[in-house]
Amino acid sequence: MIKGFNDILDLAKKKGPRTLSVAVAQDKEVLQAVKKAKEEEIANSILVGDKDEIENIAKTIDMDLNKFEIIDIKDKKEASLKAVELVSSGKADLVMKGIVDTSIILKSVLDKEVGLKTGNLLSHVVAFDLPTYHKILLVTDAAMNIDPDLDAKKKIIENANLVAHSLDIDEPKVAVICAKEKVNPKMPATVDAAELTKMNENGEITNCIVKGPFALDNAISKEAANHKGIEHTVAGDADMLLMPDIEAGNILYKALVFLAKSSIAGVIVGAKAPVVLTSRADDDEAKFNSIALGVLMASKMKEEN
Repeated sequence: MIKGFNDILDLAKKKGPRTLSVAVAQDKEVLQAVKKAKEEEIANSILVGDKDEIENIAKTIDMDLNKFEIIDIKDKKEASLKAVELVSSGKADLVMKGIVDTSIILKSVLDKEVGLKTGNLLSHVVAFDLPTYHKILLVTDAAMNIDPDLDAKKKIIENANLVAHSLDIDEPKVAVICAKEKVNPKMPATVDAAELTKMNENGEITNCIVKGPFALDNAISKEAANHKGIEHTVAGDADMLLMPDIEAGNILYKALVFLAKSSIAGVIVGAKAPVVLTSRADDDEAKFNSIALGVLMASKMKEEN
């Protein structure tokens, strides 16, 4: 069982190193994460961005740039496109967002000529290492899909399964989160939850166990589930929380980070390769954890292809 990011790092060391392409790399926290990834031998990085700025920042963190390839592109849109092109051409295995707007990197990922578009829905998955939970907890989608319908939720689960499988969770337990654990026609999320459960039982969603609706407490606390008489393998032991919409997902994300002081890793799934994506405000630890998670995903995708 993957209990925390130390376990993820150990697994990434066994699976790596992979080549990481960094879009707009001139950021202290990004370079600190990239430097550590090199030291831990999980990723060799190609730094795309303003070379002068990269060199100035590297001096402040004692980073030996002789160990890294640098592609000097000062324009952020051009740098993002080049970073993605390195992956689509096979020179890198995954791409990382640096100090650039998410919309710019995603536009590059979806570029018709050099992008990583597959036709699949793109979705965001966050891994949380919480002191109050007994294993890594995945949450999706807290950053991309605003108000997913039933079909989109199915695809979001399928995307997140790749993340879970890369963590050697062969059959992730997926809790479909709602405001309550009973179906109410006036609450569409509970109706979707019941449908997703049926789809899993009918074999339309595979390689995982899906159950819902669950209130949050019943999904992550055996005691809470038992108190309400809920008996199911997912109850109190979820590997993954499927959130009803981006607002619920984003609020949970920030509550776990700022109130519960959780360590995190964030990736976008659904493209031809992993996209390491964290907030520009996230620290170097979150960015390094995200690289480690992305390395595992890239390794899993290579194995399957």
